[in-house]
Amino acid sequence: MNSIELVDSFLEFKDLKNIDKQTMQHILEDVFRAMFKKKFETDEHIDIIVNIDKGDVQIFLNKEIVDDGEVEDPNVEIAYSDAIKIEPDFEIGEEVTEEFKFADFGRRNILSLRQNLISRILELEKDQLYKKYKERVGEIVTGEVYQVWKKEILVMDDDQNELLLPKSEQIPADFFKKGETVRAVVSKVDMRNSTPVIILSRTAPEFLERLFELEVPEVFDGLITIKKIVREPGERAKVAVESYDDRVDPVGACVGMKGSRIHGIVRELRNENIDVINYTSNNQLLIQRALSPAKISSLDINEEEKRVKVYLKPDQVSLAIGKGGNNIKLAGKLCGYDIDVYRDGEIDIEDVDLEEFVDEIDSWIIDELKAIGCDTAKSVLEIGVEDLLKRTDLEKETIDEIFRILKAEFE
Repeated sequence: MNSIELVDSFLEFKDLKNIDKQTMQHILEDVFRAMFKKKFETDEHIDIIVNIDKGDVQIFLNKEIVDDGEVEDPNVEIAYSDAIKIEPDFEIGEEVTEEFKFADFGRRNILSLRQNLISRILELEKDQLYKKYKERVGEIVTGEVYQVWKKEILVMDDDQNELLLPKSEQIPADFFKKGETVRAVVSKVDMRNSTPVIILSRTAPEFLERLFELEVPEVFDGLITIKKIVREPGERAKVAVESYDDRVDPVGACVGMKGSRIHGIVRELRNENIDVINYTSNNQLLIQRALSPAKISSLDINEEEKRVKVYLKPDQVSLAIGKGGNNIKLAGKLCGYDIDVYRDGEIDIEDVDLEEFVDEIDSWIIDELKAIGCDTAKSVLEIGVEDLLKRTDLEKETIDEIFRILKAEFE
């Protein structure tokens, strides 16, 4: 294998791995120098010239001219009689430059050199990939689904780098097939066994934030600021937005004419309901807006315990709580309060307050039911077993027993 064949083989590798020429040149020089240092115990007398474009490597040995018979190391010294054969004007003490031939290297050394080059390039490629995606954490990337497994999906980017989209980072309604295009945000980059692992996410709040930047120019330009995002992926999201320009309506700009801007985001998120609300530093007003579409009659905030009691008309309670309790849960996260819902106004005379069942139902269970807005027997029965399982930490057996006790009261 001559120098041209050796460098050619790595030029192909360089093109495949997108390593720039200058970096490739430095790698070749370093590896050759390491080889000569091992062979000659020094590399100070060696000049290496790498021409990536021509696929050529030239190595020159600089030798000192000494008297005949005084050559101790032929690698760094040359006899006067041999030197004048190269150039008659040479004198003792001067340096002679000779080109080193690859044939003198030996096949074993060349194979070792090749292996070292491959190792260095692979190591460099891993470092570059790690740095590239470490800087892109929080950014949206688009890739092609290459392989679908039970717990994760393998995605290939435009440079054929492998990215992982775990099942836990997918929206529940997501279903991808091989060859499909997928958009996600870079969640984190880890090193496992010296190999970079890029994790993507479609459930992170940052993914929704980046989508708003893509769809709403005012958000991208900074005219509208996204203060906070809370999500129940695939179900509901609440986005608090603010504009420092009085001429810009932040909610209207994000939603767009007839919902034109928000619809693209909703489709990408598998029909996730998105509530865009106007941010305010007035906590009372923010809680009212966060519980939209429900209309609040009154509320009582406890700043020390970070809890708020919200009073609503009976017909507004279910709106405030939302499907599966998502609305009240997200409103609480957005505002930073635990929200307790209470009915306001007339109470059904045939209904029974939950406190009446304190002898049959433990008080902590009653508190759990009240926390999701159920303070009467009928309000619990109206929700149903399945929703209670989702919205509370109660076991199914416990809920079944509660329903038996409450139904018995009305029967």
